[in-house]
Amino acid sequence: MKPAVPRDPTPLGVGGREAVLGRSLADRRQRLPFGAVLTYSLPGVGLGFLFFLTSVYLMKYATDVLLIAPGVMGTIFLASRVWDAVSDPVVGHLSDRTESRLGRRRPWLLASALPVGITAVMVWCPPPYLSGRGLATWMTAALFGQFTATTMFAVPHESLGAELARDHHERTRLFGARHVLSTFGIFLALGAVALLVRSRAPRDTALWLIAGGGALAAALTLFAVARLREPPEHQGRGGARPFAAFADVLRNPHGRLLLVVFTVETIGTATLGIVLPYVLQYVVGRADLIPQLIAVYMLPAVLFVPLWIALSRRFGKKQLWLGSMCALTVAFMGLFFAGPGDWLYIAVLAGVAGIGGGCGAVVAPSIQADVIDWDELRTGERKEGAYFAVWSFVRKSAFGVTAGIAGLALAATGFVPNAEQGPATLLAMRALFGLFPGACYLAGTLLFLRFRFTQAEHAAVLAALAERRTRSVK
Repeated sequence: MKPAVPRDPTPLGVGGREAVLGRSLADRRQRLPFGAVLTYSLPGVGLGFLFFLTSVYLMKYATDVLLIAPGVMGTIFLASRVWDAVSDPVVGHLSDRTESRLGRRRPWLLASALPVGITAVMVWCPPPYLSGRGLATWMTAALFGQFTATTMFAVPHESLGAELARDHHERTRLFGARHVLSTFGIFLALGAVALLVRSRAPRDTALWLIAGGGALAAALTLFAVARLREPPEHQGRGGARPFAAFADVLRNPHGRLLLVVFTVETIGTATLGIVLPYVLQYVVGRADLIPQLIAVYMLPAVLFVPLWIALSRRFGKKQLWLGSMCALTVAFMGLFFAGPGDWLYIAVLAGVAGIGGGCGAVVAPSIQADVIDWDELRTGERKEGAYFAVWSFVRKSAFGVTAGIAGLALAATGFVPNAEQGPATLLAMRALFGLFPGACYLAGTLLFLRFRFTQAEHAAVLAALAERRTRSVK
C-alpha cells in the first residue's frame, strides 16, 4: 500500500527550506570516489561507439555494401522503433522489480554484455552468401537483437546512476563523466566511419572494427558489474504494477514537464542530424565535411563538461540549462541563413550548439534523478527504471518522427537525389536545418521556465525521506 502523503510533498516555508538546504549540503552530501565515477562511466565508451556508428552509417553501409534496398532498410528501422515502444518500458519495469545478490541493475548489465557485441557483429557482418529476402530477414533479426541488448544495458545503467549519487550536485558530476566517456566512444565511431569510407574491403574492415568495439563494450561492462555496488535498501521497492508505475511518471508534475521539454528538444536536435548531410551537399556544396562538422559539434560538448559541473553548483541546474537552451535557440536559428560555401559559418554555429548541447546532456539526467526522489516521497517506491525507460523511448522515437517530417517536406518540395535542387527544396532544407530545431528549443525554453523543483525543494524531499526512514526503523 502506498503511504499517504500531502498533495505537495515539500510543504515547508521558505525559512524551513533554507534550513533543510543547509543541513543537506552540510550533512547529506555523498561525494562518490573518483574510481566509482570512472567505473560507472567506462562502459559508455564501447556502447557510444557501437550506437553512434549504427545511427550515422549503418543505413549507407547496408545499401551500398550489403546491397539491401533503401526501402527495405527504412522499414526495418521503423519496425525497430515500434519494438522500442515495448522493450524500453518492459526492461525499465523489470529492472525496478529485480531482486538478486548483485542488486537491481547489475544483473541486467551482466546479461547485456555479450549480446551487445554479438548482435552488432550480426548486423554489420551477415553471411556473404545471403541476399534478397534471406538477407533482409537476417538484418531484421540482428537489428532487433542489437536494439534489445542495448536497451538491456542503457535503461538499467542510467537508473543505476540515479541510485549511486543521491546528492543534488554529485549527480551532475556523475552524469557529466558518463557523457565525456560516451562522447569519446563517438569520436572513435567517427574514425571508424572514415576507415569504412576509404576501405577497399569494407566487409572485412567492418568485421574487425565491430568485433573490437563489441569486445571493448563487453569488457568494460563486465568490469563495471564486478566493481560497482548498489544501494541495498532499494531492492524490492519498484512499482508493483507496470501500468501504475508508468502512470506515476505522468502524474509527477515535475517529471511530466521535464518530459515535455525533453521531447520537444530531442525532436529538434534529431532533425538537425538527419538534414545535415543534405544541407552540406545541396546547399553548401561540401558533403565531404560531414565527419569534421560533427566533430566540431562534439568536441566542445566534452571540453566544457567540467565548467558545467562547477557552474551548476554556483547558479543551479535550472538556470544553467535555461542558459544553454537560449544559446541553442540562437545557434540553430542562425543556421537557416547558411548558403553556398558557408561551411565555416556552420562550423562556428555548430561549436556554439555543441557547447549548449553538452550542457543539456550533463544537467538533464541529473535533474530527472532529483525528480525521481519526489516520486519516492509520494509513492514510497523507487522507479528509476520506469522514468529512464520513458526518456529512452522518447530519445529513440524522435529520430523516427523527424525522419518522417524531413522526408515529407523534401518530397513535397520536389527533391531529386544527386541533382541540382529547386528553390523550394533548398528553402525546405534550410528551414529544417535551422528554423525548425530553433523553434523547438525556443518552445523548450519557454516551457522550462515553469519548472519549480529547485535545489531547496529537493533538499526538503531528501529530508522528508530521511525522516520517514528513521520512523520506519523505530
